[in-house]
Amino acid sequence: MQGVIRDSQGRGIPGVQLDLQSTSSGTASGQHYSVTTNVEGIFRLRDVRLGVYEVKLTREGFEAQTISGFQVVRPVSVLELALKASSEAIPAAHCPSGVPGTPCVAAPTGPTNPYPGLRSQTETTPATPEQIPPASANFSPNPDRWDIAMPEWRRYETQPDVPYVKGHWYDPFNRNRLKGDYPVFSSGGGQQWFFHFTGTSETGFDARRLPTPSGLSSDPGDTGFFGRGEQAFMSENLRLSFDLFRGDTSFRPVDFRVRITPEINLNFLQTRERGIVNVDTRKGTNRFDTHIGLQEAFVEAKIRDLSPNYDFVSVRAGIQQFTSDFRGFIFSEEQPGVRVFGNLRSNRLAYNVAWFDLLEKNTNSGLNSPHRRGQQVYVANLYVQDFLAKGYTTEFSFHYNRDDASIHYDDNGFLVRPAPVGAVVNGTPRPHNIRAYYLGWTGNGHIGRINVSNAFYQALGHDDFNTIAGRRVEINARMGALELSIDKDWMRYRASFFYASGDSSNRSGASRTDGTAHGFDSIVDDMHFAGSENSFWDHEGIRLTSTGVALVTPMSLLPDLRSNKEEGQSNFVNPGIYVFNLGADFDVTPKLRAFANTNYLRFDRTEPLQLLLFQQPIRHSIGTDFGAGVEYRPPLSENIVIRGGASALVPGQGLQDIYNGRVLFSLFAKVKFQF
Repeated sequence: MQGVIRDSQGRGIPGVQLDLQSTSSGTASGQHYSVTTNVEGIFRLRDVRLGVYEVKLTREGFEAQTISGFQVVRPVSVLELALKASSEAIPAAHCPSGVPGTPCVAAPTGPTNPYPGLRSQTETTPATPEQIPPASANFSPNPDRWDIAMPEWRRYETQPDVPYVKGHWYDPFNRNRLKGDYPVFSSGGGQQWFFHFTGTSETGFDARRLPTPSGLSSDPGDTGFFGRGEQAFMSENLRLSFDLFRGDTSFRPVDFRVRITPEINLNFLQTRERGIVNVDTRKGTNRFDTHIGLQEAFVEAKIRDLSPNYDFVSVRAGIQQFTSDFRGFIFSEEQPGVRVFGNLRSNRLAYNVAWFDLLEKNTNSGLNSPHRRGQQVYVANLYVQDFLAKGYTTEFSFHYNRDDASIHYDDNGFLVRPAPVGAVVNGTPRPHNIRAYYLGWTGNGHIGRINVSNAFYQALGHDDFNTIAGRRVEINARMGALELSIDKDWMRYRASFFYASGDSSNRSGASRTDGTAHGFDSIVDDMHFAGSENSFWDHEGIRLTSTGVALVTPMSLLPDLRSNKEEGQSNFVNPGIYVFNLGADFDVTPKLRAFANTNYLRFDRTEPLQLLLFQQPIRHSIGTDFGAGVEYRPPLSENIVIRGGASALVPGQGLQDIYNGRVLFSLFAKVKFQF
């Protein structure tokens, strides 16, 4: 029950005592409620049982009032009552502070001045100045606001609407100390420390057909060059993130943070040919492996605040996740390094300056190992919001890849650095240094109704001994990408184009013999473009027949002919590619999304392939890539996500020249649980 009590002039009366006494039998029998109006004359009573009551209103200076037979018949009752001033009462007291417990001073009783603008001599004794009441008269001290408990209150007695819910340690949706909603302890100066735990389990299954040479065949009667390429891969990743930070939980960047994230991986691969799961063909056709990697372990500290609008500069040191652009075209990794970052002009400008010293990767899981690789990456970028148009953000970036010469075999016994292909020295490939620079301009956002994502990179530098070219090469390669999309109701239609330049120079004296490598390659990419996992070419890695290198690596569009994305070296003598993409995304329901994707792919140049495979001609058409997928979120959040899809690559003339005409396909499913 709630309401307001006013005087004859419509003003709220503070300090009115309201007593509610039950006069009925039943559940309300014997019930008594009492409340006092606040400074605005408003009162509220909770948990009043339905029934008949007698209402008494009392206030000094006003006539007492009694209302009999008042019925409370609804879950929420609203009253508007009026009290009359008593005839013998002195004029209403004047309480300038309006705070309960503050002494009130009686108003003057003499004649009022008809001319309020003129001073008149006071005929009464001046009032004694008010004394400020002690804080204890109006406030109840609490240690801090975090420990204020939720009240036991149901808004409606007969309906399951509970606006105040007490949290539990296992409930990530309500107030939870494990999710950073309460401080875990306080330091000097009243600084609050919070702890945030995130646990993620992701299970994936992938069934695919890839072109596979028979080699030492598991079938003694098989005489074909290509064997049975069907494979099944299953993995389980358990990721645990422990985040301790000091500062506010929102808006203002944290003052200090420590985060540690270990990840556990279990994976199983089943093939139908030998020599795939391990260099030792005696290992058979299947492999089970486990690995624990430390994916994050860093300390972050804010150096200083730069403006009242939360502009800041911070530094982060340790193993950390970093993606250098919007779509992961050049560098996306979890590696040890030092990063200085922040923003300016009310977050209109954001910047990063970072240095990374890369670790080796576990081959079968892709997680970090404790060994240094001998490769360093430097990145500097600047993001500008509302560049040229409102809602469009652009990025200018510089990357430097310093990859030193080394010899490395992966966990399955295959030589991956240097790539076992091309020219050799004394019977083995020659280790070589790579110094590559990338100048880039990318953008993401919308211009009017059109969603835009674009990228352009120019790669420069040198490779002191490229094994395919058989010599030192200077790097001069480029990449371009553009995606345009438009939203219509619950659908998004998109069209995109991707280009990476190819190289035609080789040791046999083809069109270019100037020692310049024109094939574009990244540092360690993780591309989300032109269909991503709904594209067979992007999602699955295809090995180049009997060469020890891959035509394309997983989660990349680049046919870079490197041995391995994580453990191999960049290779700028490669065929390059054109990708023409059409696709659509459908928000079928708030919980269900669907995706459709089609790519047409062509090599830019084929001379590097002709040289490696001793085969001419190899035509340019790679083929047409079809894919579709769904995503389902049962709780309408990211706590449970189920994804699945299928893709197929119909070989074009160029792929048929390299392999055969069999359609390549992939079926995948992923289930993610997150706390």
